[in-house]
Amino acid sequence: MNPDLQRLIDLQRLDSAVHEAQRRLAEAPEREKALEARLDAARQQLAAAKERLADSQTARRAIEKEVAVHQGRLSKFREQAMAVKTNQEYHAVQHEISFAQNEIKTLEDAVLERMVEGDELTATLKRSEAALAAEQKAVEAERRAMAAEAVEQQAAIDRLGAERVTVAGAMDQQVLYIFEQVARKRHGVAVAEARDGICTICHVRLRPQVFNNVLRNDAIVQCDSCNRILYYNPVKKTAPDDAPQPAP
Repeated sequence: MNPDLQRLIDLQRLDSAVHEAQRRLAEAPEREKALEARLDAARQQLAAAKERLADSQTARRAIEKEVAVHQGRLSKFREQAMAVKTNQEYHAVQHEISFAQNEIKTLEDAVLERMVEGDELTATLKRSEAALAAEQKAVEAERRAMAAEAVEQQAAIDRLGAERVTVAGAMDQQVLYIFEQVARKRHGVAVAEARDGICTICHVRLRPQVFNNVLRNDAIVQCDSCNRILYYNPVKKTAPDDAPQPAP
């Protein structure tokens, strides 16, 4: 293979690796936002659970106050029943007693419903607290992993950059100029494999003579469509002696 063509392939590999590392570093703020959004969702779920429990408890206390009011009225009517002098007064008081008892029963049933609801909401609250704690633990672990990854990515960028200087310095500068010009126009990808007569990046069929030149890998050949520098990667075929033998 033409030495500069091999260097171009190496240069593209290095640039692509640097680009990927830079992309991962650039994604860090969005990844952090996603982590914080997860925590916010868990916090909101917990806050909602607390609010529902507080509302239920407030409603229960309000019903219990109503029960106390009706119980006070019931005691008063019972005292009055002891002092009535006519059947009409007695029946009127009994009516009030019956009404108060029915109200108390209805309200006590409502209190029981609120108690059951409170137990369920308390359980939900505990689950929400556990979920938030678990999410906080998971997010902290991911943040530590992200920080470690950032260090690794930056180290990779530095290492690959140094390697790129070495590779680029050994190249024909005119060839390097072509590579960099194409890379600027093609989003950093200036080298493409040619396979089956086609540029594998722009997917345009090459002229037969162009593809024949690429097959030899002995010159700098560019795609007529996208101008990327082309190379051919021969597929190693299994020799007859190396072919798998059928099982006896």
